[in-house]
Amino acid sequence: MAKKNTREEIVLKGIAAAPGIAAGQAFLMDQPDFIVPERSILDEEVPVEIARFEEAVSHTKSEILTIRDKISKEAGTKDAQIFDAHLLVLEDCMLIDEVIKRIKTWKFSAEHTFSLVLKRYIEIFQNIQDEYIKERSSDVSDIGRRVLKHLMGESRVHDFDSFTDDIVIVAHDISPSDAVSMYNKKILGFLTDIGGQTAHTAIIAKSLGVPAVLGLKDATLHISNGDYIIIDGRKGFVILHPSEETKHLYLKEKDKLAEVEGSFSNIKDAPGETIDGRRVSLLANFEIHGELPAVKRQGAEGIGLYRTEFFYMNRLDLPSEEEQYQAYRKIAEEMNPHPVIIRTLDLGGDKFLSSIQLPKEMTPFLGSRAIRLCLEEQEIFRTQLRAILRASSHGNVGMMYPMIAGPGELRAANAVLADVKKRLRDKGVPFNENMPVGVMIEVPGAAMTADLLAQEVNFFSIGTNDLIQYTLAVDRANEKMAQFYEPGHPAVLRLIRRTVNAAHDAGIKVSVCGEMAGDLTLAIVLLGLGVDSFSMSPTTIPRIKRAVRSLKFSDVEELARQALKLSTGHEVVDFMVTEIKKIVPDFYMYDAQNK
Repeated sequence: MAKKNTREEIVLKGIAAAPGIAAGQAFLMDQPDFIVPERSILDEEVPVEIARFEEAVSHTKSEILTIRDKISKEAGTKDAQIFDAHLLVLEDCMLIDEVIKRIKTWKFSAEHTFSLVLKRYIEIFQNIQDEYIKERSSDVSDIGRRVLKHLMGESRVHDFDSFTDDIVIVAHDISPSDAVSMYNKKILGFLTDIGGQTAHTAIIAKSLGVPAVLGLKDATLHISNGDYIIIDGRKGFVILHPSEETKHLYLKEKDKLAEVEGSFSNIKDAPGETIDGRRVSLLANFEIHGELPAVKRQGAEGIGLYRTEFFYMNRLDLPSEEEQYQAYRKIAEEMNPHPVIIRTLDLGGDKFLSSIQLPKEMTPFLGSRAIRLCLEEQEIFRTQLRAILRASSHGNVGMMYPMIAGPGELRAANAVLADVKKRLRDKGVPFNENMPVGVMIEVPGAAMTADLLAQEVNFFSIGTNDLIQYTLAVDRANEKMAQFYEPGHPAVLRLIRRTVNAAHDAGIKVSVCGEMAGDLTLAIVLLGLGVDSFSMSPTTIPRIKRAVRSLKFSDVEELARQALKLSTGHEVVDFMVTEIKKIVPDFYMYDAQNK
């Protein structure tokens, strides 16, 4: 039973990590650091302490492997690979050797020595500017607690099976090993003080299918066990001690969302077509096989962006050609005759690769990433190309290169592709000789040479997330720069218009697969600019489809022309919202941002 609200309502703002609305009692996960007493040892005790340490590491490895097997069965291989990062920590020779060396020189107990070395490692991770690497400190902390548990004979495993009521998990941080224990339990959602959208917590939140808000800074200082809280994972809000009025409003909002989602069923199989007959394809962005039911359920007409880098991240080895081929083939066969557009590796920048050692770069987003990395690491690239080509004989498969800056990089990539094709042909391996090959337009250089690129590819796909970042010189992962990240900025819209015109002049089609494609207002701008297809999160497809089917292309084409005359992105959005409401008054009725 929820406690009666006798305190003032508090609204906390964090990072929207997983969408949805949840309300219930808070369960505060207490995860304090172990208090490790300083204990000196004698010379003759050194071998004993080293043996204790090695045994604790061995027990922890077995524990992690058990957890990984469990999550693999319950949630799939992709989520289980998260724990490969933990195994990498346990197999770090530098860490293990340093602890053994310090036991010998410092003459402290294994647990005290390990805690001191671990603390230094965590500080190193947290001081690294790269956000993805910084967030990996939680992996090191989680492993450290498990090793210390075995050294000190303590247990801090949370028993989620004992919960009899639905709860909202509240924590400073949630380790992957704790999160895996939440599968199939009575968990409504969770929130944390720290973490960002690249944290393992965010990944698992989406896998669990529950709303989550991260990066709340000091939520655990405000929330106590049993407090009634509301999570709005769409906007990143957490409401503590909500008033009866707020509870009622959110209950109504939740019912409305359910009603709207239910109404989408009658247009699931309808085409994405405007009132006056302009036809656009509505496709899904895709990462792992477990998302396929949602892709089909939401009426996607294909997969417009198959992100393949997740085969490579958080694992101890590189994926083989056969592993990739089987994965691509399965998706191609299950989606056939609908298209499946596979993006070649887009690693680097904020995407961490565990399997090969890459030099640290001061500006990783401007360094060796995506197609540049593939051209440098050609064996990895060729392995993937062989897998994609082999899969192309089993369905409607296309392929595109990320981060192409101009014709030079395109030709270099195509030269590798041509050689891989020749070798497969010589061996008699079947593949689609006419598999469509495209490029992603993500940097101004590509947009400005779109007329040249269009002569050498079969299609364009505009990645608006990076196009905005590089055009406006704004780090999209930096919260302090959020006010400067304007998707509707005139420079961005003009580059998109230039790209669309160049594509159509060359007789090829252009898609948009960035977040703009799933934004209710900006998608209409893109429609007016002549974009042929949109690729987005599967759950967004019905909303965009309804929007497209509510308008005339002639109207939105004129609105886009007017929007291009405006000075700022904010002006563009305000203008579009105002004008669209004049045409369709209830257009934004259930939209979280523009209603």
